[in-house]
Amino acid sequence: MLKEHLPWIIVAVVVLVVIVVGVLLSRSSGDAYHGLLRRGKARPPREHFRSDDDPSPVALKHAAVIINPTKFADLVAIRARITAGCHAAGWGDPVFYETTVADPGRGQARQAVHDGVDLVCSLGGDGTVRSVASGLIGTDTPLGILPAGTGNLLARNLDLPFDNIDTAVTVAITGRNRRIDVGELVIGDPEHDLDGDTRDATEPGDPADPEHPGTTTYHFLVMGGLGMDAAIMAGTNENLKNKVGWPAYMLSGVKHLVSPEFRTRVQIDNGDPFRRRARMVVIGNCGRLLGGLVLMPNARVDDGQLDVVIASPRGVVGWVPVATRIATRQRKGHPTLDHRTCQEISVRTDRPVPVQIDGDVVGEASSVRATVRPGVLTVRVSHV
Repeated sequence: MLKEHLPWIIVAVVVLVVIVVGVLLSRSSGDAYHGLLRRGKARPPREHFRSDDDPSPVALKHAAVIINPTKFADLVAIRARITAGCHAAGWGDPVFYETTVADPGRGQARQAVHDGVDLVCSLGGDGTVRSVASGLIGTDTPLGILPAGTGNLLARNLDLPFDNIDTAVTVAITGRNRRIDVGELVIGDPEHDLDGDTRDATEPGDPADPEHPGTTTYHFLVMGGLGMDAAIMAGTNENLKNKVGWPAYMLSGVKHLVSPEFRTRVQIDNGDPFRRRARMVVIGNCGRLLGGLVLMPNARVDDGQLDVVIASPRGVVGWVPVATRIATRQRKGHPTLDHRTCQEISVRTDRPVPVQIDGDVVGEASSVRATVRPGVLTVRVSHV
């Protein structure tokens, strides 16, 4: 009898064992699963729920482009080129702002930073670059330079492309960050020195010096100057400049070779003041000019210093050796070409003289004070 039922008994035992083991394994794995949940490790990898053709979305970077609309006849076309350049680099649509007479770029740059863009580009001349940069000082948002002016001096000094907007866009998006210095120039009221208190004059967007209410504070990236160089800028014909470019400055320069001298009282850092007769005083953050000329061979945009050139040639003939020294980059030993370096300089003149900031004439003054602000601006430059 036992022999007859033995096979069935064995089958029943096997089935019972399988059921018991299955229940135990199920309970064990369930306990493990809930334990993993408690430790936050039970969620399968994200790719288990995603097909190969459904990649996770990546947040695109965005640039703000601040345009001087007076530089372009077809704004739609230039916007399309910039947008195409951003897309080609894997960035999203750029955000465009336009400068105005009341706000040539600083307010737009600050708004762009507030909006959280990854890059702020200036599209215009040196004045637009300066205004946009003034809104980025002290921030970590980099400045991209898309040159569209006559001089494009900062672009030249940073070896950036200044004659191809598409290449400039590529460098602005894919380049490396470089910290550079910024110059700060406080200009006194033409009828008063820096101790005057006649009025509160401010550049649009720039606060007046709180210690000297009768002053205006500007930032410069390339150079600030007073005397002949500012007179040249003021005397350059705009129509001619638009037609022939920077050679228009040369014609104005010839006209101003006999600009009258002015007496100066100069103080470098905390040194003793000294007096000079001068035709121009140039204070530079970098030294390269138009036409391949280098006024300040040792000037660097990130050396924490300002370079100063005081030129005092006598008459037209006196400019010949000065021009030779500038062309050959020789500065030492010439009696009418004084070259200094400093972190701060104050200049007072015996009468109001024209003043320029990065090529823009900002009026006349008889007192100026310039200081350097080391490394406060981030600029996007090429990797080479």
